[in-house]
Amino acid sequence: MHFLPHLSLLSAWALCTSAHFILQYPQSLGFDDDIESTAPCGGFDVVFNSTDDSIPVGGFPVSMLSTHPAADWLFRVTLDQKAPFNWTNLLPVVSETGLGQFCLPQLVAPADFAGNKGVIQVIQNGPDGVLYQCAAVNFVTGVNSTVSSSCTNVTGLTATLTNQNNFDTSSSSSASGTMSATSSPSASATASGSAASSSSAGLAAPTNGPQLVQGLIAAAGLAVPFFL
Repeated sequence: MHFLPHLSLLSAWALCTSAHFILQYPQSLGFDDDIESTAPCGGFDVVFNSTDDSIPVGGFPVSMLSTHPAADWLFRVTLDQKAPFNWTNLLPVVSETGLGQFCLPQLVAPADFAGNKGVIQVIQNGPDGVLYQCAAVNFVTGVNSTVSSSCTNVTGLTATLTNQNNFDTSSSSSASGTMSATSSPSASATASGSAASSSSAGLAAPTNGPQLVQGLIAAAGLAVPFFL
């Protein structure tokens, strides 16, 4: 597992100072600040190739770099390789505060995704509106047993599962057709929530109330791995 395969952390931060957010891992299909609001993948087509990351369905990290001090996040997956995309929510909406590195180390995909190509979609709803990034991946069996030191969170970051329902992406998803969303329960004891299926296109599944996502808060001045 390699984070930022084409950008050093320093150069990525320099880029992100004028950006919205960058999907660091899995490798993004592409980033363009001007069209990141274009659903479903920030203006980039879904293209698969031999260098796509292998993602164990039993647990895998997703790492972002954000210039927004507060935002809501939605993490979704699909096996569809072209529009229309039928998305499955990996978690309810995550409400996060903290400018900089944000990483979830142990998201869980549906077990029957293993052995298939698919797409991981990360959506951010922040001060600049709804923004999109995607990664084309190969889903495999197993679990990522070691979390890379690159999967870190900025000091003081907080993240909670919420009952927010503010991800109606249907109005900006003409390129992807009608999108539906179901929820996939997480194996994590602290982030499983009680996600319910959503019957509305593009809507996140709500929970019964806020739940704390992170299990470890950074010491002053340090970024640390984000454990669920």
